[in-house]
Amino acid sequence: MAVDALCSPLGPPACEKDAKALQFIEEMTRNADTVQENVMAEILGRNAETEYLRQYHLDGATDRESFKSKIPMVTYEDLQPIIQRIANGDRSPILSSHPISEFLTSSGTSAGERKLMPTILEELDRRQLLYSLLMPVMNLYMPGLDKGKGLYFLFVKSETKTPGGLMARPVLTSYYKSDHFKTRAFDPYNVYTSPNEAILCPDSFQSMYSQMLCGLYERKQVLRLGAIFASGLLRTIRFLQLNWRELAHDIRTGTLNSKISDSDIKGCMVRVLRADPDLADFIESECSKDNWERIITRIWPNTKYLEVIVTGAMAQYIPTLDYYSGGLPKVCTMYASSECYFGLNLNPMCKPSEVSYTIMPNMAYFEFLPHDPNSSTGSTSDQLVDLVDVEVGKEYELVITTYAGLCRYRVGDILRVTGFHNSAPQFRFVRRQNVLLSIDSDKTDEAELQSAVENTSRLLNAFNTTVVEYTSYADIKTIPGHYVIYWELLAKDSSYFPTNDVLENCCLAMEESLNSVYRQGRVECNSIGALEIRVVKNGTFEELMDYAISRGASINQYKVPRCVNLTPIMELLDSRVVSSHFSQRLPHWTPERRR
Repeated sequence: MAVDALCSPLGPPACEKDAKALQFIEEMTRNADTVQENVMAEILGRNAETEYLRQYHLDGATDRESFKSKIPMVTYEDLQPIIQRIANGDRSPILSSHPISEFLTSSGTSAGERKLMPTILEELDRRQLLYSLLMPVMNLYMPGLDKGKGLYFLFVKSETKTPGGLMARPVLTSYYKSDHFKTRAFDPYNVYTSPNEAILCPDSFQSMYSQMLCGLYERKQVLRLGAIFASGLLRTIRFLQLNWRELAHDIRTGTLNSKISDSDIKGCMVRVLRADPDLADFIESECSKDNWERIITRIWPNTKYLEVIVTGAMAQYIPTLDYYSGGLPKVCTMYASSECYFGLNLNPMCKPSEVSYTIMPNMAYFEFLPHDPNSSTGSTSDQLVDLVDVEVGKEYELVITTYAGLCRYRVGDILRVTGFHNSAPQFRFVRRQNVLLSIDSDKTDEAELQSAVENTSRLLNAFNTTVVEYTSYADIKTIPGHYVIYWELLAKDSSYFPTNDVLENCCLAMEESLNSVYRQGRVECNSIGALEIRVVKNGTFEELMDYAISRGASINQYKVPRCVNLTPIMELLDSRVVSSHFSQRLPHWTPERRR
């Protein structure tokens, strides 16, 4: 089967199964508007008698015009009372005519709160469908992936139940525990080194240890290595640094560490364990070296790429990933959230800064709210734009209507249109719609803070030092208040660490990178104090992650919060500070010229 539009210099689809998947992508994207119209009719038709839709008097209408004229745009806060009723046990058709099967919990660090997203059983089929499209696209650009395995560090979190008895868990935990994943058919292009028993173990140490052990045994078969987020992959490297002696001992003796007590893992590892003194010697030789540069390709020499999310806030990990991998390609395959799976990257080998996702029009009904950060007026439903009508170069907030009953729901993601594949738009993820830091009238968001850190970190290049991790805090205990930035640094040569003068210059460089309102507050109004950088001990942010996981965060969905204000977290960070530095000069600012 020829698939002309999804061409690659590497040749045709790898197999007939891939050809069918690629043809499906073509059909969906060529007919995006028709598919969207059908999705809308299906959602409105099946949910016509729900409490939510009846209150807007659609009277059975399933056309887009009626939908747009009567259904308002909403946020999670608008729906929270309804969602709480369902969580408390109300089984009437409130949002969906199909029973709510469980709640999918959003990332604990996204917008600062844990949200419950209702879902229905058939959504698993849609997620599985999108997953099934990823490797056929990847195979166009990277041949021979059926000749080896993938070392993917995947984890579950133990579930909780709502008062009404419904399960509440992260979307990936839901998927990994489903039959779609556990009883998946063998696919030579998608074989993992990690056994299901290791992935499904809720104890993160035992899961990580056994997955790493399997990956080391099959080091020469590993062709791709990954985790969900870039931060998660770096966590596995840190795990190897802390546990390589025990892992090498197990490989040398063919026995399993006594810390592994999970019976399912112990049962499956019997098939994996074998005494291999030569491999143990190799692991000890490589891991005992002070220099861990290129450790990924040293341990797993046939790795072709890393599969991790490095867009949005995860982009800051790219230099550290490059250090440990020797600059291996970093592949972002898909765009998804707890609310809905959205689309996939049709050019997976592109640079991280060029990643764009093609929205698959069959997944939900998509609308887009034009985003103008300078606008002071509120957003209304009549501003929403249909999927095929967005404009290249413009930014939008994503708004979705799902089969599970979310109607015109604001996801909070800001996307920039980069182009089209057939009639389906392609988007670059820009940021979450939120503000991280504010002392006075200043408002600093995640993208701006990240850009400031990236710009400033260039001053560290002369010292072969990178910013491994960071977070921030608006310190209002001082008068005036000031921004505090916590940095964890990675120095290739610990004897050549950045001096106090350099780090003070980093403080000033960060301020120069922030917006004019901030700089005006510093220079003219004196409403903001000098920015402070606090350097913390190595491993501090791993402790922060451990704390979040102990409080219920998902190891798969965890993202370092870019702003912190909880007392236990502040106390942890401040207890690990090794040096503190302030801007010694004012940043540049001049009054803006009026037009």
